[in-house]
Amino acid sequence: METLSGLDAKFLYSETPTAHMHTIKVAVSDLSDLEGGYSFAAMTEVLGQLLVRLPPFRRRVVPVPLGLGHPVWVEDPGFDLARHVSRVVLDSPGDDRALAGAIGAFAGTALPRDRPLWALRVVEGVAGDRIAVVVKLHHAVADGSAAVALLKNAVEAATVAPHPAPPADPWAAEPLPTRTRLVTRALAEHVTRARGLPHLVRASVSSARASERKRHSFEPMPPIPLHHIPKTSFNVSLDPARTFAMTRLPLQVMRDIGRATGTTLNDVYLTVCAGGLRTYLAGRGELPERPLVASVPVSTDTDAARLSGNRVDNIYVSIGTDIADPGGRLARIHDGVRASKEVRSLLGHDLLEQRADVVPPQLYQPTVRLWSRSHAANVLHPPLNVILSNVAGPRERIRIGPVVLEALYSVGPILEGIGCNITAWSYGDDLGVSLIGCPSSLPDPWALVGHLHGALDELGRAVASGVPADQ
Repeated sequence: METLSGLDAKFLYSETPTAHMHTIKVAVSDLSDLEGGYSFAAMTEVLGQLLVRLPPFRRRVVPVPLGLGHPVWVEDPGFDLARHVSRVVLDSPGDDRALAGAIGAFAGTALPRDRPLWALRVVEGVAGDRIAVVVKLHHAVADGSAAVALLKNAVEAATVAPHPAPPADPWAAEPLPTRTRLVTRALAEHVTRARGLPHLVRASVSSARASERKRHSFEPMPPIPLHHIPKTSFNVSLDPARTFAMTRLPLQVMRDIGRATGTTLNDVYLTVCAGGLRTYLAGRGELPERPLVASVPVSTDTDAARLSGNRVDNIYVSIGTDIADPGGRLARIHDGVRASKEVRSLLGHDLLEQRADVVPPQLYQPTVRLWSRSHAANVLHPPLNVILSNVAGPRERIRIGPVVLEALYSVGPILEGIGCNITAWSYGDDLGVSLIGCPSSLPDPWALVGHLHGALDELGRAVASGVPADQ
């Protein structure tokens, strides 16, 4: 039994009937060279063998009575693989839009809490003799970096030749803890946290003052949530359903732009997203005069072997949607990311985790649910506009025997009032980009996908013309 960290538990507390706090991972595979053909039963058998390399996949969450403490992870005594795996067959021709529709339908339902917090759906009938394996993984289980490590762990086991016996499985189920044990454990943890509370308060006040001083030293100042954030059609109360689309951008082209301008791959990615968003909103007649502000997750942990948990913070970046010139937009984003990282680092990533530990569920959960039920996001200005994330995925193409993983995509959740998430996973020579929204916030994500390619072309032309990025 293991108590969830405050950061991990926060993703559980943030879930409402319309805000599902799971992430979506998609692997598209070409089966044209698979000897003997594909079978769902065989895939399920292989997945069962791989569970030894995926330890979080057999842990379920158990809440503490009355929310007196953070929930705990327990090795699920009732684990049944069949409760997590399903399949769907697309109607012909099974194109990308049909695949995205199936992914959106799968993403639009929450994960049950009475079992480990993941589900896998095999989408068959994808054009070109392909299938897609779609995993729905709760954010409380793993952030993007941990999800990449889990993928690598599974792939390493599956690629050993020729047909090794499954490794010994040390996993053992645990009995569900009693209410008394849960409450006793939670109270003991509260005592430990209380001892460090005075220091946490002093450190938090000091770091907040230092961070705000640093913020005022920049011109323009890095944005903060709820402060002069423009309203867009993304910023509404959510529906339970999800809309989804995906595409691939050429990674080398984006790296070349970064080298030519002295910026990072992430700067270029944010600029492409900003350009796509600018064109999309302008086409709808709703491009605001003030720039959009994005929440950009950043990893706070360099441990590439971590298989679970969240070690992530967010910076807030003005993404220059008010700037017509893509080179100038890139320069603004580059400077803004650097400033926002400096400001956020002074708040202390370790203090962020400690503060999350002491926030009581009885306060956090009702606040989130009231915000959702009231539909206040439809009338109030949003805390932020969009979520833009970029995760470093596998550098080499993954081949499991004759099966090639053609494309990988991943996307995180959307939030009340922030109904658009664009997430990129690098894979081989591509940047796989996923968009998720809901019918109210992003009814046609494919319209936005097309503008991403146009924004990259526009940025490439601006850089090739020799115009400095700060002009």
